Amino acid sequence: MENHNRTVVTEFILMGITDHHGLQPSLFCLFLLIYLISLVGNLGMIVLTMVDSKLQTPMYFFLRHLATADLGYSTAVGPKMLTNFIVHQNRISFNLCATQLTFFLLFIACELFILSAMSYDRYVAICKPLFYTVIMSKRLCWVLVVIPYLYCTLVALLITTKIFTLSFCGSNVISHFYCDSLPLLSLVCSNTEEIEVIMLFLSAFNLISSLLLVLVSYLLILIAILRMNSAEGRRKAFSTCGSHLTVVTVFYGTLIFMYMQPKSSHSFDTDKVASVFYTLIIPMLNPLIYSLRNKDVKDALHRTGKRLRSVCF
Repeated sequence: MENHNRTVVTEFILMGITDHHGLQPSLFCLFLLIYLISLVGNLGMIVLTMVDSKLQTPMYFFLRHLATADLGYSTAVGPKMLTNFIVHQNRISFNLCATQLTFFLLFIACELFILSAMSYDRYVAICKPLFYTVIMSKRLCWVLVVIPYLYCTLVALLITTKIFTLSFCGSNVISHFYCDSLPLLSLVCSNTEEIEVIMLFLSAFNLISSLLLVLVSYLLILIAILRMNSAEGRRKAFSTCGSHLTVVTVFYGTLIFMYMQPKSSHSFDTDKVASVFYTLIIPMLNPLIYSLRNKDVKDALHRTGKRLRSVCF
C-alpha cells in the first residue's frame, strides 16, 4: 500500500541461514538438537539451583540468572529460525518482529552484566575469602541482577521503538534468520543516523563497562593467585576461574566482532555465522561448562534424582 511514496510494511520475510535446499533437513536436525540441549540444560540449571539447598550460594544464584538469560535469547531466536527450514517463506509479522528484537536485546545485554557480576563474585571468593559471605550478601546479589534487568529492558525498548517507528520501504526481506537491528536498518528508507549513533553508544557502553569489571576482577585475581604459596591453592583458583574466563572471552569477542565494526564493512553472511554461535551454541555450552563439570552440581543432580525416585516408587 502506497502512502506519500512510503510502503507500509505489515510483515517481514526471514531469509534464514542458507538457501541451499539440500542442506536444510540436516541443518534443521542439527539446530533442533542444539536448541533442545540448550533448553533442557538451562531449564535444568534454573530448577536445580532453586530446589537444592546446597546450591543456595551467590555463585549458583548468578548461574541461575545466566541460564535464564541464555534461555531467553535462544528461545527468542531458535524456534523461529527452525521454522525457516520447514516452510517455503518464513514470514514474521511486524509486531512479532519487534517483540523478537526486544527480547533478544534484553537478554543478550543482561548476559553481559551477569557475566561481569560473576567475575566480581569470583574476585571476592578468591581475594577476600574471609569476608565472602558478608560482601556477597543476598541483597547485593539481587542488586547485581535487578539493576541490569531494568536497565536492559529500557535499552531494548528504546532501540526497538526507534527502529520500528522509522519508515520501511521497498523490500521486506530480512537477510538474516531473526529480526536483528542491523539487517532491519538496511530496509529503512528514512534517515537512520540517530538510531545508529544511539546503538553504537549503547553497545560500546554495555561492552566496555561490563568488560572493564571483568578485566579488573581477573587482574586482581591473577595478582592474588601469583602471591599464593600453595601450588594446590593456585590450581583450585585457576580451576574455579578457567571455564568462566573462557566463555567470557568467546562471548565478548563475538559481540565485539558483530556490533563494533563499521556499518560499511558488515557482511550479513559472516554475521549469520557469528549469530548462530552466540544465539545457539553458547547457550548450549554454558550449562555444560559452568555446571555439569562441577562436583556440587553433580551431587545436587544425584540428590534430586534420589528424591524423585523415592516419590515415584
